[in-house]
Amino acid sequence: MAPAGSSFQSHALALLRIVAGYTFTLHGAQKFGALGGLGGHAAAAYSMLWFAGILEIIGGPLIILGLFTRPVAFILCGEMAFAYLTVHLPHGFFPINNNGEAAVMYCFAFFLLIFAGGGPYALDARRGRWRTRRPQLRRQTPPRRLSGLSQRMRGRRR
Repeated sequence: MAPAGSSFQSHALALLRIVAGYTFTLHGAQKFGALGGLGGHAAAAYSMLWFAGILEIIGGPLIILGLFTRPVAFILCGEMAFAYLTVHLPHGFFPINNNGEAAVMYCFAFFLLIFAGGGPYALDARRGRWRTRRPQLRRQTPPRRLSGLSQRMRGRRR
């Protein structure tokens, strides 16, 4: 077994992030009629399904790139939890019986990304280096001048 924090862990996190983002983007595209759509048609404009498609079309590529990973994963995790509770749960408790296993898996994959972040292969990691590349200029305060008495006392040795 690989030690904690090994390179295998960062490779696995990157792979999970990229694959989850890619398949999530495909689900979003399907809601707009791509890839066969939803039974041959797209979601009605401004419906709950349409808004879910917007989140998936925008959030999926951001997850793939690892850009703003934590806040995007937070929003998408909430979307999937909401989808499971409102669409799948009324048809039964168990995800295998109510066709909610994809929603549960996406919810927990994004939940992991909230806390793990995008990893070292994400643009977030690169963005952090871009931000810290320029040194921060600190204003230097001039040395304090001592009064005559303080100078005399400092000069005296005990």
